[in-house]
Amino acid sequence: MYKLIAIDVDDTLLTDDLIVTEGTKRAMEAAIAKGVTVTLATGRMFASAQKIAKQIDLNVPIITYQGALVKTLLDGQVLYERNVPIDAAKQLHAYAEKNGLHLQLYVSDELYGTEDNDKIKAYSKLSNIPYKIEPDFNKLLDFPMNKMLIIDDPARLDIIAEELKLLIGDRVHITKSKAHYLEFMHKEGTKGHALAFMAEHLGCSMEQTIALGDAWNDNEMILAAGLGVAMGNAIQSLKDIADYVTLTNNEEGVRHVIEKFVLDASAE
Repeated sequence: MYKLIAIDVDDTLLTDDLIVTEGTKRAMEAAIAKGVTVTLATGRMFASAQKIAKQIDLNVPIITYQGALVKTLLDGQVLYERNVPIDAAKQLHAYAEKNGLHLQLYVSDELYGTEDNDKIKAYSKLSNIPYKIEPDFNKLLDFPMNKMLIIDDPARLDIIAEELKLLIGDRVHITKSKAHYLEFMHKEGTKGHALAFMAEHLGCSMEQTIALGDAWNDNEMILAAGLGVAMGNAIQSLKDIADYVTLTNNEEGVRHVIEKFVLDASAE
Protein backbone atom coordinates (compact mmCIF):
# COMPACT_ATOMS: atom_id res chain seq x y z
CA MET A 1 0.00 0.00 0.00
CA TYR A 2 2.69 2.52 0.94
CA LYS A 3 4.74 3.96 -1.93
CA LEU A 4 6.78 6.75 -0.28
CA ILE A 5 8.60 6.87 3.07
CA ALA A 6 10.06 10.21 4.24
CA ILE A 7 12.45 9.94 7.17
CA ASP A 8 13.81 12.75 9.33
CA VAL A 9 17.57 12.48 9.90
CA ASP A 10 18.71 13.75 13.32
CA ASP A 11 17.31 11.80 16.30
CA THR A 12 15.19 9.72 13.89
CA LEU A 13 17.25 7.89 11.28
CA LEU A 14 20.53 8.57 13.07
CA THR A 15 21.32 7.13 16.49
CA ASP A 16 22.77 9.38 19.16
CA ASP A 17 26.18 8.28 17.80
CA LEU A 18 25.17 9.81 14.43
CA ILE A 19 25.12 6.51 12.54
CA VAL A 20 22.52 4.54 10.62
CA THR A 21 22.40 0.99 12.01
CA GLU A 22 22.96 -1.95 9.70
CA GLY A 23 19.49 -3.31 10.54
CA THR A 24 17.86 -0.05 9.53
CA LYS A 25 19.88 0.05 6.30
CA ARG A 26 18.72 -3.49 5.45
CA ALA A 27 15.07 -2.61 6.11
CA MET A 28 15.33 0.46 3.87
CA GLU A 29 16.98 -1.60 1.13
CA ALA A 30 14.23 -4.22 1.38
CA ALA A 31 11.54 -1.53 1.07
CA ILE A 32 13.30 -0.06 -1.98
CA ALA A 33 13.51 -3.55 -3.50
CA LYS A 34 9.69 -3.75 -3.21
CA GLY A 35 9.35 -0.55 -5.24
CA VAL A 36 8.90 1.86 -2.34
CA THR A 37 10.64 5.24 -2.62
CA VAL A 38 12.61 5.98 0.54
CA THR A 39 13.76 9.56 1.02
CA LEU A 40 15.21 11.84 3.69
CA ALA A 41 13.32 14.85 5.05
CA THR A 42 15.66 17.03 7.06
CA GLY A 43 16.30 20.54 8.22
CA ARG A 44 19.92 20.05 7.22
CA MET A 45 21.34 21.78 4.18
CA PHE A 46 21.63 19.67 1.02
CA ALA A 47 25.42 19.27 1.29
CA SER A 48 25.05 17.82 4.79
CA ALA A 49 22.07 15.57 3.99
CA GLN A 50 23.86 14.32 0.89
CA LYS A 51 26.60 12.80 3.06
CA ILE A 52 24.01 10.88 5.09
CA ALA A 53 22.15 9.74 1.96
CA LYS A 54 25.36 8.48 0.39
CA GLN A 55 26.01 6.48 3.55
CA ILE A 56 22.78 4.57 2.84
CA ASP A 57 22.99 4.52 -0.99
CA LEU A 58 19.81 6.50 -1.63
CA ASN A 59 19.47 7.62 -5.24
CA VAL A 60 16.33 9.76 -4.96
CA PRO A 61 15.29 13.39 -4.56
CA ILE A 62 15.77 14.36 -0.90
CA ILE A 63 13.91 16.95 1.17
CA THR A 64 16.29 19.45 2.78
CA TYR A 65 16.15 22.81 4.58
CA GLN A 66 12.91 21.73 6.35
CA GLY A 67 11.23 21.32 2.95
CA ALA A 68 12.48 24.49 1.24
CA LEU A 69 14.62 22.48 -1.21
CA VAL A 70 13.99 19.13 -2.90
CA LYS A 71 16.98 18.11 -4.99
CA THR A 72 18.13 14.89 -6.66
CA LEU A 73 21.13 13.27 -5.06
CA LEU A 74 23.34 12.31 -7.97
CA ASP A 75 22.82 14.98 -10.59
CA GLY A 76 21.78 17.79 -8.22
CA GLN A 77 18.60 18.67 -10.11
CA VAL A 78 16.38 21.10 -8.17
CA LEU A 79 12.77 19.87 -8.23
CA TYR A 80 11.20 22.16 -5.63
CA GLU A 81 12.56 25.33 -4.02
CA ARG A 82 11.18 28.09 -1.83
CA ASN A 83 13.31 30.96 -0.49
CA VAL A 84 12.90 33.29 2.48
CA PRO A 85 11.33 36.55 1.21
CA ILE A 86 14.05 39.19 1.04
CA ASP A 87 12.12 41.80 3.01
CA ALA A 88 11.54 39.30 5.84
CA ALA A 89 15.21 38.23 5.74
CA LYS A 90 16.30 41.84 6.20
CA GLN A 91 13.89 42.37 9.09
CA LEU A 92 15.10 39.19 10.77
CA HIS A 93 18.73 40.29 10.37
CA ALA A 94 17.97 43.71 11.86
CA TYR A 95 16.18 42.08 14.80
CA ALA A 96 19.12 39.71 15.41
CA GLU A 97 21.62 42.57 15.32
CA LYS A 98 19.53 44.71 17.67
CA ASN A 99 19.21 41.86 20.19
CA GLY A 100 22.77 40.50 19.90
CA LEU A 101 21.63 37.13 18.53
CA HIS A 102 23.65 34.52 16.65
CA LEU A 103 22.11 34.31 13.18
CA GLN A 104 23.23 31.90 10.43
CA LEU A 105 22.53 32.28 6.72
CA TYR A 106 22.48 29.61 4.00
CA VAL A 107 23.42 30.95 0.58
CA SER A 108 24.04 28.63 -2.41
CA ASP A 109 24.16 25.68 0.02
CA GLU A 110 26.95 27.29 2.04
CA LEU A 111 26.79 28.17 5.73
CA TYR A 112 27.62 31.72 6.88
CA GLY A 113 28.10 33.36 10.25
CA THR A 114 29.25 36.86 11.21
CA GLU A 115 31.85 35.68 13.71
CA ASP A 116 33.82 32.53 14.43
CA ASN A 117 32.15 31.57 17.73
CA ASP A 118 31.32 28.38 19.64
CA LYS A 119 27.75 28.25 18.26
CA ILE A 120 28.73 28.01 14.61
CA LYS A 121 31.64 25.68 15.43
CA ALA A 122 29.31 23.24 17.23
CA TYR A 123 26.73 23.45 14.43
CA SER A 124 29.42 22.86 11.81
CA LYS A 125 30.71 19.82 13.66
CA LEU A 126 27.23 18.30 14.07
CA SER A 127 26.25 18.82 10.44
CA ASN A 128 29.71 17.88 9.13
CA ILE A 129 29.80 21.05 7.02
CA PRO A 130 32.41 23.82 6.77
CA TYR A 131 31.37 27.43 7.29
CA LYS A 132 32.33 30.88 6.09
CA ILE A 133 32.57 34.11 8.06
CA GLU A 134 31.12 37.32 6.59
CA PRO A 135 31.04 40.13 9.19
CA ASP A 136 28.62 42.17 7.04
CA PHE A 137 25.48 40.12 6.31
CA ASN A 138 24.11 43.04 4.27
CA LYS A 139 26.31 41.75 1.45
CA LEU A 140 24.36 38.46 1.44
CA LEU A 141 20.75 39.36 2.19
CA ASP A 142 19.74 39.97 -1.44
CA PHE A 143 20.80 36.46 -2.45
CA PRO A 144 18.25 33.59 -2.44
CA MET A 145 18.24 31.76 0.91
CA ASN A 146 16.48 28.49 1.69
CA LYS A 147 16.78 29.04 5.43
CA MET A 148 17.96 31.30 8.25
CA LEU A 149 18.67 30.06 11.77
CA ILE A 150 19.13 31.51 15.27
CA ILE A 151 20.98 29.49 17.93
CA ASP A 152 20.34 30.35 21.58
CA ASP A 153 19.02 29.12 24.91
CA PRO A 154 15.74 27.17 24.36
CA ALA A 155 13.66 29.29 26.75
CA ARG A 156 14.94 32.53 25.22
CA LEU A 157 14.16 31.21 21.73
CA ASP A 158 10.54 30.57 22.74
CA ILE A 159 10.19 34.26 23.62
CA ILE A 160 12.01 35.33 20.43
CA ALA A 161 9.76 33.09 18.32
CA GLU A 162 6.63 34.83 19.63
CA GLU A 163 8.10 38.27 18.93
CA LEU A 164 9.17 37.28 15.43
CA LYS A 165 5.79 35.73 14.62
CA LEU A 166 4.32 39.22 15.07
CA LEU A 167 7.11 40.81 13.01
CA ILE A 168 7.51 38.42 10.06
CA GLY A 169 5.21 35.47 10.76
CA ASP A 170 2.90 36.48 7.92
CA ARG A 171 5.70 35.80 5.41
CA VAL A 172 7.85 33.03 6.88
CA HIS A 173 7.45 29.60 8.44
CA ILE A 174 9.04 29.52 11.92
CA THR A 175 9.92 26.22 13.59
CA LYS A 176 12.39 24.46 15.86
CA SER A 177 14.47 21.47 14.76
CA LYS A 178 16.25 21.23 18.11
CA ALA A 179 15.45 23.02 21.34
CA HIS A 180 18.20 25.59 20.70
CA TYR A 181 17.69 25.97 16.92
CA LEU A 182 15.02 28.43 15.73
CA GLU A 183 14.59 28.21 11.97
CA PHE A 184 13.00 30.45 9.34
CA MET A 185 11.84 29.35 5.88
CA HIS A 186 9.35 30.40 3.20
CA LYS A 187 5.71 29.71 4.15
CA GLU A 188 5.73 26.77 1.70
CA GLY A 189 9.17 25.60 2.86
CA THR A 190 7.84 22.93 5.24
CA LYS A 191 8.32 19.18 5.24
CA GLY A 192 4.57 18.84 4.70
CA HIS A 193 4.66 20.90 1.50
CA ALA A 194 7.73 18.99 0.27
CA LEU A 195 6.13 15.61 1.05
CA ALA A 196 3.04 16.57 -0.96
CA PHE A 197 5.28 17.65 -3.83
CA MET A 198 7.21 14.37 -3.69
CA ALA A 199 3.99 12.31 -3.70
CA GLU A 200 2.70 14.15 -6.74
CA HIS A 201 6.10 13.87 -8.43
CA LEU A 202 6.08 10.09 -7.90
CA GLY A 203 2.40 9.69 -8.81
CA CYS A 204 1.15 8.39 -5.47
CA SER A 205 -1.52 9.67 -3.09
CA MET A 206 -0.83 11.14 0.35
CA GLU A 207 -2.55 8.08 1.84
CA GLN A 208 0.33 6.04 0.40
CA THR A 209 2.99 8.02 2.30
CA ILE A 210 4.71 7.40 5.62
CA ALA A 211 6.54 10.16 7.49
CA LEU A 212 8.77 9.65 10.53
CA GLY A 213 10.14 12.34 12.84
CA ASP A 214 10.92 13.44 16.38
CA ALA A 215 10.72 17.24 16.63
CA TRP A 216 8.29 20.09 16.04
CA ASN A 217 9.72 20.77 12.58
CA ASP A 218 8.27 17.36 11.59
CA ASN A 219 4.77 18.47 12.59
CA GLU A 220 3.50 19.43 9.11
CA MET A 221 4.88 16.23 7.57
CA ILE A 222 3.40 13.99 10.28
CA LEU A 223 -0.03 15.58 9.80
CA ALA A 224 0.13 15.42 5.99
CA ALA A 225 1.25 11.79 5.63
CA GLY A 226 -1.05 8.82 5.30
CA LEU A 227 0.81 7.34 8.27
CA GLY A 228 2.44 9.93 10.52
CA VAL A 229 4.95 8.32 12.88
CA ALA A 230 6.57 9.85 15.95
CA MET A 231 9.75 8.32 17.32
CA GLY A 232 9.80 6.97 20.85
CA ASN A 233 12.21 9.80 21.70
CA ALA A 234 10.01 12.45 20.03
CA ILE A 235 8.68 15.49 21.85
CA GLN A 236 5.28 14.80 23.44
CA SER A 237 3.41 17.30 21.26
CA LEU A 238 4.46 15.33 18.16
CA LYS A 239 3.44 12.01 19.72
CA ASP A 240 0.04 13.55 20.45
CA ILE A 241 -0.70 14.19 16.76
CA ALA A 242 0.98 11.07 15.31
CA ASP A 243 -0.91 8.05 13.99
CA TYR A 244 1.69 5.73 15.48
CA VAL A 245 4.56 5.97 17.99
CA THR A 246 7.52 3.72 17.25
CA LEU A 247 10.70 2.82 19.16
CA THR A 248 13.44 5.38 19.77
CA ASN A 249 16.21 6.32 17.36
CA ASN A 250 18.60 4.16 19.39
CA GLU A 251 16.22 1.16 19.20
CA GLU A 252 15.86 1.13 15.40
CA GLY A 253 12.47 2.81 15.43
CA VAL A 254 12.69 3.43 11.68
CA ARG A 255 13.42 -0.25 11.00
CA HIS A 256 10.47 -1.26 13.18
CA VAL A 257 8.05 0.90 11.15
CA ILE A 258 9.34 -0.29 7.78
CA GLU A 259 9.11 -3.93 8.84
CA LYS A 260 5.65 -3.56 10.44
CA PHE A 261 3.89 -1.44 7.81
CA VAL A 262 5.77 -2.21 4.58
CA LEU A 263 7.65 -5.50 4.69
CA ASP A 264 5.43 -7.60 6.96
CA ALA A 265 2.25 -6.04 5.54
CA SER A 266 3.22 -6.95 1.98
CA ALA A 267 4.14 -10.47 3.06
CA GLU A 268 0.68 -11.13 4.48
